[in-house]
Amino acid sequence: MKILVVGANGTLGSAVRHELAAHHEVISAGRSNGDVTVDITSADSIRAMYQKIGKVDAVICAAGDAYFGPLLELTPENNEIAVQSKLKGQVNLVLLGLEHVNDRGSFTLTTGIIMDDPIIGGASSAMAGGAVRAFVQAAAIELPRGIRINNVSPNVLEESMDSYGPFFPGFVPVPAAKAAKAYRKSVEGAQTGQTYTVY
Repeated sequence: MKILVVGANGTLGSAVRHELAAHHEVISAGRSNGDVTVDITSADSIRAMYQKIGKVDAVICAAGDAYFGPLLELTPENNEIAVQSKLKGQVNLVLLGLEHVNDRGSFTLTTGIIMDDPIIGGASSAMAGGAVRAFVQAAAIELPRGIRINNVSPNVLEESMDSYGPFFPGFVPVPAAKAAKAYRKSVEGAQTGQTYTVY
């Protein structure tokens, strides 16, 4: 299969790319480097990316920014980071990518454990993740041509503990390679509308 991985150079995206590259043709996309560049907060940038790469069998998004910090410091402006990137960016990858995904292809988006297991400072990211999950469930029953859609909800990654560890006290992190297996399951499997939680 020909698979587009958005966020392919991040911690999670790199693991996903590595997991799939042995079996498929992987096109990497990132904000500043990759086979193609894309800013998922810009619909025009997403359109340009799809025009450049042509048809694909699957689209994976392992990208999406969000503000982490105390709720009392969460301003509308800070909240927009998650709305524009983690939520709208991922949804727009689907809306603008439909005509570029082959019959019986798939989309796999990324949510996160904190939409179900909240942490202090994670309200904005949890909000976006929950909205993405709801979109996946609803879109699954309407997507044409046998196209499937799922989301992966990984726990905090071992490789990200230096940066995010203080936000996740008592959580048992998972290796990025383990989380990557869920993306392969989504791409190569037959399910749709699912949330693959990785503990």
